[in-house]
Amino acid sequence: QLHLTGGEPLLRDDLEALVEEAHRLDLYVNLITSGIPLDRDRLVRLRECGLDAVQLSLQDTEPEAADRMAGTAAHVRKLAAARWLRELHIPLTISVVLHRGNLSRVGEIIALAERLGASRLELANTLYLGWALANRAALLPTREQVDEARAVAAAARARLAGALDIIFVTPA
Repeated sequence: QLHLTGGEPLLRDDLEALVEEAHRLDLYVNLITSGIPLDRDRLVRLRECGLDAVQLSLQDTEPEAADRMAGTAAHVRKLAAARWLRELHIPLTISVVLHRGNLSRVGEIIALAERLGASRLELANTLYLGWALANRAALLPTREQVDEARAVAAAARARLAGALDIIFVTPA
């Protein structure tokens, strides 16, 4: 397996060559991306080079909150990337970092992953390092919020078994 991550791997000029060589070596190639610098033509080229799957990060279901957390107007571009992946039949994993600001919307996040045709959803509670550690007071949820979100994810995991694999990463 080759998981292309970063920083942002889409900023590499040689990404297609890396995917092509990994495919030639019979490696499973997964692109882990914000999706921001992606356009449909490049996605087509990456698929033609042998890209097997994409993990796309989303911040929230609400555009304003998602853009605020991303630090740029990115939500609409990320949703477009998810639609292209579905159109091109490239398996999609959605990854969402959970925190106080979006934890109450885990049900909506799951519904969005369903609508986007994701095969996997990773709900990862924030790891308090770097930027997140410096902003812990604004991000840290209550125990009750985490427990409620975990219960919503567990119910959805049972309901969607075989259609959407839901991973709930417990906070450390």
